[in-house]
Amino acid sequence: MAERGGDMARALSKHKKPLGTDVLTAARRRVRTVFQQFPVVYVSFSGGKDSGVLLELAACEARAQGRRLGVLIVDLEAQYAHTVDYLHTMLDRHRDVLDVYWAALPLSLRNAVSVYEPQWTCWDPEARDMWARPLPEHPGVISDEDFFPFFHRGMEFEEFVPEFGKWLSDRHGGRMTACLVGIRSDESINRWRTIARRDKRTHEGHQWTTWIGDALYNAYPIYDWRTEDIWTYYGAEGVPNNRIYDLMHQAGVSIHQARLCQPYGDDQRQGLWLYHILEPETWSKLVARVQGANFGARYARETGNILGRIKITCPDGMTWEDYYHYILGQLPPDTADHYRTKVAVFLDWYSVRGYPGGRIPDDGPNNKSEPSWMRICKTILSNDYWCKGLSFGPPASSEAYKTYRKKMDIQRREWGYRGTV
Repeated sequence: MAERGGDMARALSKHKKPLGTDVLTAARRRVRTVFQQFPVVYVSFSGGKDSGVLLELAACEARAQGRRLGVLIVDLEAQYAHTVDYLHTMLDRHRDVLDVYWAALPLSLRNAVSVYEPQWTCWDPEARDMWARPLPEHPGVISDEDFFPFFHRGMEFEEFVPEFGKWLSDRHGGRMTACLVGIRSDESINRWRTIARRDKRTHEGHQWTTWIGDALYNAYPIYDWRTEDIWTYYGAEGVPNNRIYDLMHQAGVSIHQARLCQPYGDDQRQGLWLYHILEPETWSKLVARVQGANFGARYARETGNILGRIKITCPDGMTWEDYYHYILGQLPPDTADHYRTKVAVFLDWYSVRGYPGGRIPDDGPNNKSEPSWMRICKTILSNDYWCKGLSFGPPASSEAYKTYRKKMDIQRREWGYRGTV
């Protein structure tokens, strides 16, 4: 593996400086530091290539130090069969040092391929006959909704993960706990920021750690690895890898594009078509599991009005604002009302930034720096439920969004912007 610069704290000044070692040695040192400084350590394992490397490094270090290593698997039900096989392979490989928490619980997930079912619940007991696969068989599987005191049905993935870490720390008497996470800074700007932020609280000044709350920290030992480093490691060390990546490569997917995610999300739907090619049997179950899966796979990469990607056109005789009203009229009432709330907040934000009364242009540049009704239409047509195209982010939790929705339903009527009441 090539030597190269690393400390992302310095990357804020757009300078990378060499660590004086290769990324594998640096990662092993970080993992060793975590075990030395934290009494409780666990790794978040998805079955992907990055978390697979991290589990291998952490398990080897745990064995060397005579320690136990926790493993959190949040099973989202709709997964490649090869991924499930890989989970079992790695858990069996390191069973002598692992404490496994394989959560197969009814979590609420995004369905970006249907406006009629914008959310779906994995492992929903009321939809057992439609499950994409049976519950996994392993002693560490947790499917009892009462097992975790913090869990409630329909909980968001983003809520569950930090709550698990706090629960695990409490279970060990509130001792310092580290969650090893296999994110890499070159994958996205958001992941780069996770490492590079100077305003975050770290442990002992290690920029590759982040305080989550109470006695819980996240640690990112392979943050400075490139995709090439990941596959060099698998090849050089002879460590098992998820075979689905080999099939992706054979299907023409580059090593930089090959990722594992739940298939129906806003970004993940772009790779939904791969299931049809790589695992036809899994694909047939995915189509039956949620509304719109087949449609999403066929059209996610197309241009035009199908999913609002790349280029959209306004029907003849309509303005973009007219088209907005038409689109909402075709949506399920609750989904349409959700968008009205988002648009009301969007218009109010711009009403004090040069567009009094929310009177924004009908057409305009297709970017996130200027408001327009065309931009609003594109967001809705792309089934962007949380309106990232309007610069919104997802809510902190499902319960928080319910409270927010009630408040904003009242507020938007007070604002009275056209198209939102």
